[in-house]
Amino acid sequence: MVSRSLGRRFGWFWAAYAVSAFGTWLALDAFGLIAILVLHVGPTEVSVLAAAGLAVGAAVAVPLGPWVDFRRKRPVMVTMDLTRFAALMTVPAAFALGWLSFTQLLLVSVIVAAADITFKAASGAYLKALVRPEDLLVANGRLESTTWTATALGPPLGGAAIGLFGPVTTVVADAVSFLLSAVGLRAVGGREPRPVRTDARRLRPSDLLDGWRYILAHPALRPLFFNTVLVNGLIMATAPLLAVLMLGRLGFTPWQYGLAFGAPCIGGLIGSRLAPRLVARFGQHRVMVTAGALRACWLLGLAFIGPGAAGLLLVIAVQLGLVTCMGVFNPVFATYRLDHTATDRVARTLSAWSVTSSATIAAMTALWGLLASVTSPRTAIVIAGLLILTTPLLLPRHDHGRKHERDLARGHA
Repeated sequence: MVSRSLGRRFGWFWAAYAVSAFGTWLALDAFGLIAILVLHVGPTEVSVLAAAGLAVGAAVAVPLGPWVDFRRKRPVMVTMDLTRFAALMTVPAAFALGWLSFTQLLLVSVIVAAADITFKAASGAYLKALVRPEDLLVANGRLESTTWTATALGPPLGGAAIGLFGPVTTVVADAVSFLLSAVGLRAVGGREPRPVRTDARRLRPSDLLDGWRYILAHPALRPLFFNTVLVNGLIMATAPLLAVLMLGRLGFTPWQYGLAFGAPCIGGLIGSRLAPRLVARFGQHRVMVTAGALRACWLLGLAFIGPGAAGLLLVIAVQLGLVTCMGVFNPVFATYRLDHTATDRVARTLSAWSVTSSATIAAMTALWGLLASVTSPRTAIVIAGLLILTTPLLLPRHDHGRKHERDLARGHA
């Protein structure tokens, strides 16, 4: 089942996704490194750059979700790719001219974050129309395996590229990857009908909240929404604290830190390839709930890291378990979400989901940084690990989303 062909058009879509994913992970933390190495700013400015880009980008993307629902999705994706390419290329241009500033990095990070959210909303809706419903899990599994491969290879290669060619090298590579992604999306071909509104009115301010209203009214999507937002927020909030703990107090070298988080990504690749087989044997809902619960069991283990080889092995083992569970959960969750979202609401729903996730990650990263300064990084990680253990309670216990969709369809009729 996993090896079957999904057609030429999906092949181009997958290629476009792959090239942009590798570019993104190659340039991981590039803006932070540029801010430190070129602009010589302190940790406060670097934290502001990371959090503000996500938060403001999410706010900018709010009106774009409803707008995307009534546009052809492939042109929207191409436009977002070209927008990211143009915004990112201003950084090496300004660097070469000696004009680069912290304000420019902040503005570019906001533009890229908003374009990312809009692209994801359009691509999810487009994927649902591109492949058959029975192939959706296989397609999501292939995209997920590509993500984990890029996650494993991108940061080490990006670090080497920065060391050899300078601090803006990976930004150029990331920009070019978006340009190539746009070319790949254009090559997908085929005719995409323009979505038709059920009424003739223009977009109203109340439409901006449609995505959240749809999620919160849906008995299957609502708990899943809160679960994924909280889990992602807690995991991402502890990432900078773990870096401070490992590279500071515990004395790990940068290559050891990179190894600790790069090597376990093989678990994500394995998990994403196993997901379709597990679903075929145990069912979509059971696999999603089980993998979703298991992925919450690992974060607390990171609070017990010690120095030396034993500590490094502990990080790798914990990360391997976490990433493998996420590798199974993510494609099943993505397919479940698309299956239970009405076709004319996909872009708004995914946009609302991404906006909330980005804003939550930004807020929790700032909050956990404050918590670590008041207590300690290790204590803050313990608190996050204990909180994430409660998140399986938010997973949908019953697979009643399809009944809800039928009820909605009857109501609309």
